[in-house]
Amino acid sequence: MAKRSDKLETVLLAVELLRRIPRGRKVTASELHRQLKDAGIDRDLRTIQRQLEMLSEHFEIERDDRSKPYGYRWLEQAKGLAVPNLTPQESLLLQLAEEHLKNLLPARLTKSMEGFFSQARRNLGPDSRARLEREWPGKVRVVATSQPLLPPKIVPGVFEVVSEALYGNFWLQLDYRNSTGWRSKVEVMPLGLVQQGPRLYLVCRYRGYDNERNLALHRILSAEMSTLTFDRPREFDLRKYDDDGRFGFGEGEKIRLTFRIEPSAGLHLLESPLSNDQQVVELDDGQLEITATVIDSAMLEWWLRGFGDAVQVIDRRPLESPI
Repeated sequence: MAKRSDKLETVLLAVELLRRIPRGRKVTASELHRQLKDAGIDRDLRTIQRQLEMLSEHFEIERDDRSKPYGYRWLEQAKGLAVPNLTPQESLLLQLAEEHLKNLLPARLTKSMEGFFSQARRNLGPDSRARLEREWPGKVRVVATSQPLLPPKIVPGVFEVVSEALYGNFWLQLDYRNSTGWRSKVEVMPLGLVQQGPRLYLVCRYRGYDNERNLALHRILSAEMSTLTFDRPREFDLRKYDDDGRFGFGEGEKIRLTFRIEPSAGLHLLESPLSNDQQVVELDDGQLEITATVIDSAMLEWWLRGFGDAVQVIDRRPLESPI
């Protein structure tokens, strides 16, 4: 029974290697070893080297042995197998995922998927017959709701360490400089990664504290992952943390807001309400009086000021706690 299991493991390893060997460039055994390890497949380097030697003998895989380390790739004219080939639809999905989720996936997972991303790009390249899938990325776009800004530069290696610690629930040691220039070394419990516009933020707790803080990744000067793990707090919910306005620079306090706004400026609020309980009254002078329950925050204040003289705040009172 153990012998059959070993054979099955060998076959599965061969399949994973075939899926990750690229066509347009060469990959080394060490690179594939790292990709497999990042994907949770732990095999020693020598085993992978032996498998690659066998695969290059039986499949249309080129082994470049002119210098070490050897490089492997599918031959350009190779028909390939169903195993290494992605469908056009799968290629499109992976291409969009790589573009829009690259900052929200663990770095090790992204690295383990490099072979698939490369294959997806090639499958939808200029010579691809999948015309409709190739055209789709040019038909959709996510647009900014405010003045577009370039993303701030993150110190090389910081994102990889932070995402790995977040993924595995490891403590982090950070050298951090805040917005006022104050620099400190802190130990934090990573709880979430949030992208707000072009910026990435780490939601965390400092050791010895039970409240959350947002640290901008571009202000982290260095990051080191501890070997110590932690139990993720059961009461923490990243979605609720966001819903409470923590990224709008608020403290989660809800208020009942009433304001009047010119129709030309407030028409979009009839289509995209501020809240589920929003009420709108059209006044005799044509203005709209809007009442809604919202999170009190600096972002709300900036939003109201953005309308200038077209808006007039009538009332903003704290929402009474239910009895």
